[in-house]
Amino acid sequence: MSWAHAIVLVLGLLASMCGTAADYGGVVKTARGDAYVERAGQRLPLKPEDRVFQGDRVATGVDGYVGITMADETLLTLGPGALLAIDTYTFDARTQEGNFLITLTRGVLSVVTGLIAKRSPDSFVVKTRISTMGVRGTEFIVEANEL
Repeated sequence: MSWAHAIVLVLGLLASMCGTAADYGGVVKTARGDAYVERAGQRLPLKPEDRVFQGDRVATGVDGYVGITMADETLLTLGPGALLAIDTYTFDARTQEGNFLITLTRGVLSVVTGLIAKRSPDSFVVKTRISTMGVRGTEFIVEANEL
């Protein structure tokens, strides 16, 4: 076997081991005012290019806004005083399949769905304290109030 063949073989093996699933849920594109993530018992301020992950809770203060682009191209925008949990988020860019479950506890959330909702509508769910919505690929706004 030549060196060139050996290198191609090794690169192929490495690529197959890496997979194509994103290791993060999304990327913060905009953050204004008080915007932060709660992760592993810590509260971290959010700024553009920060990543968010499954299990994170994203929150905004009374003057805060945050815009997040998820790996499947779903757009999330949280308004002031919002709290959003990313309960389940998986996405495989190669197959365009995944699962999306978020819970809005308070505030306003604007959503423009991406590839998960288009490919598998039953896999895209938004919950509030009193409702669960299955999404079929669209744009929508949800408001939740703590009682």
